[in-house]
Amino acid sequence: MTITGLILLLIVAAIAGSIGQAIAGFSRGGCIASIAVGFVGAYLGWWLAQQLGLPPVFVLNIEGQQFPLVWAIAGSALFAAILSLLSGRRVYY
Repeated sequence: MTITGLILLLIVAAIAGSIGQAIAGFSRGGCIASIAVGFVGAYLGWWLAQQLGLPPVFVLNIEGQQFPLVWAIAGSALFAAILSLLSGRRVYY
């Protein structure tokens, strides 16, 4: 994979992660956190879709790497919701 393909993959993961965090209503961290949530969400969403027998809806092919955008957003929202439940609320004084 070339550097431009990697940068494009990181940008798509960041967009999917930030949309997933916005759906879940939980955002802690910046762009790096959104990229991480996007990648974990892609794997979680893809795995969940395969377990439920759902077809791939919108898959981006970036230099041979498949990135399931719809399942990445759904998985990111699920992962962000789980992180929100585990981290609890912060109280500011």
